[in-house]
Amino acid sequence: MRRIRGLVPVVFLSALAACGGWKRVGTEDAKAPSEGLSALLNQQVLFQKLGRLSAGDPLPFTGSVALVKGVGDTVLVILGLSLENRVLSFQKDAAAYVARYRVDATFQPATGRPVSGGQEETVRVDTFQETGRADESVLFQKFFRLLPGTYQLTVTIRDLQSGTINKAELALVVSPFGTATTSAPILTYQVTGRDRLDQSLRIVLNPRGAVAFGGDTLLAYLEGYGYPGPTAVPFEVRTATDSLVYSDSLRFRGGLPVESQFIKLRPDSMALGELRLIVGRKPDQKSLSAVVSFSAAWLVTNFDEMISMLKWFGHQQEVDRLKQAEPAQRPSAWLTFWKETDPNRGTPENEALNSYFGRVAVAAQQFRDEGVPGWRTERGEVYIRLGEPDDVFDTNGLTQTRVIRWTYQSLRLTLYFRDDSGFNRYRLTPESRTEFERVATRLGR
Repeated sequence: MRRIRGLVPVVFLSALAACGGWKRVGTEDAKAPSEGLSALLNQQVLFQKLGRLSAGDPLPFTGSVALVKGVGDTVLVILGLSLENRVLSFQKDAAAYVARYRVDATFQPATGRPVSGGQEETVRVDTFQETGRADESVLFQKFFRLLPGTYQLTVTIRDLQSGTINKAELALVVSPFGTATTSAPILTYQVTGRDRLDQSLRIVLNPRGAVAFGGDTLLAYLEGYGYPGPTAVPFEVRTATDSLVYSDSLRFRGGLPVESQFIKLRPDSMALGELRLIVGRKPDQKSLSAVVSFSAAWLVTNFDEMISMLKWFGHQQEVDRLKQAEPAQRPSAWLTFWKETDPNRGTPENEALNSYFGRVAVAAQQFRDEGVPGWRTERGEVYIRLGEPDDVFDTNGLTQTRVIRWTYQSLRLTLYFRDDSGFNRYRLTPESRTEFERVATRLGR
């Protein structure tokens, strides 16, 4: 399944006020830029903290689970997974490139037999460049019916062409939905509500629950069950440090087995960082965490860290104006920067920024053996500015001084990285540095 970007009409609209300075929500002690960015790019840890399914290398994926009332005593469980094209193995197939993967999910109860299900999927793209996409480019979704109880969820993904396999686990409490209760908020890309419990729920989950500041909106969906009459249910948005951002009420008409509510949150008016969407009154509150970030793909929520990450983005005049913005002007400055650098203003995303962040994240992971964040190494710099090389040759064991050669055939460029220290610290040779800067400058223009 490919990502669906369209949104259904919204019947409850919240325009949230920005709050506080542009710092990562919940961060009290300042970190060194390299340390902070290294942690930020560890997406697995960040998503696990938010209560998501999350697995790192060798086949990274992120997932979430949504629960709504089913028929009788059952609970309808929706499993959504998010992958990137770059983690799958594509093969040429006629005029396209094709990858195949399989997902298996097992819900193991405390006692009794597990509930399992599996499914194979095919991803087809038109160009080789699309196979390397590092944003959320593949969505998987599957429905299950469970009885209330405590479960251990295990999700396994296998790349059917390379054989690479990975898994993630999540402790899951499936509670019954009583009369006059609601589901927890569900982050979604697209949804059509229902008015009967036996009706199919048409929904596309947002497994990461992340939205880019200035980009697309964040849509949350929830259901109310069996309210006897008109009822107002409290709704709040709070930061990770429990600061109140917004409060209102959801209004149910009553007299129906199920009622749908839609909440649309504007990412250009919310506080950056983790936000908790809370419905109901204590002790029966239900909540879910979302993240407002500079990028929906990479959870960066600190202004100074973002400026540091834009080191090789280009658009120097626009970056300089962003740097010079006073704290109070940074939200509007970022929106201006977003629009000025967006190569396709017909979409809600900035494809140039998403692609750039993707290369930063890949570099951070691939070149982390030099004692500094991988994206700050010279190999990281070249990867971010030029992309993945067509050919890599490592002289390890063949020569006294270790040399790595990168070849970019379309650019007619060959670069050499030499480790003179003997501690895996590779530097471009002077000749390669000159050639690299010449080509990178030309591409920048």
